[in-house]
Amino acid sequence: MSEKGKTNVRNLVLAAMFLAIGIVLPFITGQIQQIGNMLLPMHIPVLLCGLICGWQYGLSVGLIVPLLRCVLFGMPVFYPNAIAMAFELATYGFVIGFLYGHSRWKCVVALYRSLLIAMVAGRLVWGAAEVVLLGVTGSAFTWEAFISGALLTAIPGIIIQLILIPAIMLALDRTGLVRFTKKKKTDEQTG
Repeated sequence: MSEKGKTNVRNLVLAAMFLAIGIVLPFITGQIQQIGNMLLPMHIPVLLCGLICGWQYGLSVGLIVPLLRCVLFGMPVFYPNAIAMAFELATYGFVIGFLYGHSRWKCVVALYRSLLIAMVAGRLVWGAAEVVLLGVTGSAFTWEAFISGALLTAIPGIIIQLILIPAIMLALDRTGLVRFTKKKKTDEQTG
């Protein structure tokens, strides 16, 4: 098997693992939606998937996890929560994977930059999805609801993500499973 084929199989297996973690991790919150909204357990495997496997896998896992959890366990509620979360998590996986994958250096600074931008983009997409989904039923999604859902109640989860994801990536770098790297200069860049 070619090196590219091995990488594709590796990424597919890792994406399946992240999908499974995304399904199981919310059980830590005891299926209590208020605690889940605070700790954001589905976000962590999606963000890690985007970082480690790339944007295509991060987007796919992010899109599937909340919908599959809804079908299997009834949480999150399908409409509008699971649908809006599917857009949000797909955005996280895509943005972090794309930005980190195209970073000149794979280092902690690039990791934090990609993570912060993905977190903001995902929350904006979640808000837009909520506006559209609730607008269809004639309900309103207020600015206060957005600030509360995207920021205030999510502060513990945001802090966990900002600490845990870089810590996991540093541990993976130390073990050699995922390496921080610098792109080599090409002839055009040096001359």
